[in-house]
Order: sequence, then C-alpha cells, then structure tokens
Amino acid sequence: MTNETLEPISPAEAKEMYLNARKHEVSQSTLDGYHYRLKHFIRWCENVEELENMNDLTGRKLQQFKTWRRDDGDLKPITLEGNLDTLRVFIRWCESIDAVSEGLHDKIVMPILKKHDEQADGILNGDDADELLSYLRRFKYASRRHVIVELFWQTGMRLGALRSIDVTDYDPENRSLLLEHRPNSDTPLKNGEEGERLVALTSEVCRVLDDWIDHNRHGVTDEYGREPLLTTENGRIQGSSIRDEVYFVTRPCFYGGECPVGRDPDECEATNYGHYSKCPSNVSPHDIRRGSITHHLSNDIPEKVVSDRMNVGMDVLDIHYDKRSEQVKMEQRRAYLENV
Repeated sequence: MTNETLEPISPAEAKEMYLNARKHEVSQSTLDGYHYRLKHFIRWCENVEELENMNDLTGRKLQQFKTWRRDDGDLKPITLEGNLDTLRVFIRWCESIDAVSEGLHDKIVMPILKKHDEQADGILNGDDADELLSYLRRFKYASRRHVIVELFWQTGMRLGALRSIDVTDYDPENRSLLLEHRPNSDTPLKNGEEGERLVALTSEVCRVLDDWIDHNRHGVTDEYGREPLLTTENGRIQGSSIRDEVYFVTRPCFYGGECPVGRDPDECEATNYGHYSKCPSNVSPHDIRRGSITHHLSNDIPEKVVSDRMNVGMDVLDIHYDKRSEQVKMEQRRAYLENV
C-alpha cells in the first residue's frame, strides 16, 4: 500500500481508536497497560519527531523511536521489549485501518534478551516476609493491612484477584477462598474464567479472616450490592489503595528495621502519604507474589501445584517468578535423588 492510498490520522487519534477497539476484548488492567506503554510513542511523535500523520511513519523512524525510548530513562531490556511488543501490535492494527504502510510492524526490531534480562528484580524474600508478618500479627492483628499481606504471601494471588473477593467467597469450614471472574461487576480476573479457582488456606489465615470480618471490616456493600471482603468506608477497596497499603507496610522502617540506605525516617519523603512508593527498599504487590511463589518452590512444593495455586503457566513460572538460586535448586534435586 502506497502513501497515496493511506488515510491521514494523527498518532494520538490512532491510539484512542485502537484502545476503543480493544476495550471489549481485554481486561481494564490490560487496556491500562496498552495506554501506558503507547503514551511514550505518542510523546515521541508529538515532541521529538513532530510527526503529525501516521501515514509518514517508516521503518527508519521506528528505529529512531526504539533508540530514543531505550535511552529515555535508561530502560531495562525487558521493559523496552514490552514497550516495543505493544507498539508492534498497535502498528499492525494501524495497517488494518489504512493508517500506515502494510507490513510496517515487521520492521520493528525486537531486542535480543539474555536469560537474566527476562527476569524482574523486585521480590519480598522469606526472611523479610517473616519479620513483616510477625510485626503485623503482633501490632496490627486483623487490620486491613494485615489481611492484605497475609493473603498475598500465603496465596501468591494477583492484586486483581485479591480485590475481587467477597465475604461469601470465603468458606471457613473448608478453609478456602473462591476466586471468580466477574467482569460485569468490576472484578475481572487477569486470565478470565481460566483464572477461576479454589485456593486452600491455613488455619492461621482463617483466624485472621474471621477476626477481620467480625471486628474490623466495614459492613458495607459495593455499587453492585456485593459484600467485598476488603472494604473502605465507602465500599470495595480500589487497586491503588491496595498498592499503597503494600508500599506502606513493606518499608523497613515500618516494621522495625533500620533504613538500608541510611535515611532519617523523620525527613524521608517516603514516609509521607502518597509517596510511600518512593522508598528504595519497599516492594510492590507483584513483588510479594514473586516472593511467595519462590518461597513455595523453595519449600519443595511441586511446580505443578504452585502453577495451579498461583494461576501461572509453567514456562512463565520458570522465567519470571522462580527466584531460587542454582545452589538451592541443586540441593532440592539432591534430596529427591537420595531417595531413589
């Protein structure tokens, strides 16, 4: 297709059309991810390249964007790959609406990742988790923060799954939680119906949930008439609030540790509301999930069991979540071999 047969459209308009076209095909969190990654391309088009028409996009310009994005903020290879992968799908969609030349998406050269590039760094390790949970169980027992960390660590579930739980999804007799995909009432699961499952709980976690429900949970319903397990005074807790709670409690200065980088807590900006994520030593909800999965694997829980419990594919489990050292893996294999 030549430029003469293309139909003019600005990069920003093309992006909005793309997001609108995909909004009924993917979850809101996935759509938000597309928006976040594509906004850098739009920024480059408008402020750097001054490209006003997608028709003028070429393979050479895409290479220039790749270089700019790599150097803009010194991106890790895995982050750059994610940005370019989203852009590649977007450009292919633009081909279908006659916005760019046919086959242009194939001219995006993806970075070659080494094994260590494919792995994220953030993780809550077992020792830190033990200290944090010991503190919460003693000083913040059955608080919302305690429940959040307890469930994240014990189940390794995703943030969206945690937020989706209703009081009726908790079965204290069978010591289990039901995770159900309910997109029509604002609680989708990342993998849709394939992410639905029953999650077994320990007796200790059940005691925490019982006391939370009986004494500290706000007795409210959400806008759909459901009774969320995790609540604020106004209804179901938002994902951003869960994230803030995790950033707050995983700061070493919160649960009794000294600041690893020597900051004075009275002067540190990460102690101020809205800035907890600026702590250089705390972790995100996904880092707790990664730590939980590694903890389960390190305690000889079979990979298939962990895969099913955490709703993560075996290949993804190996690349992105299993942070055991090679020494630990070897010793675990040795234990099995000694019984052969």
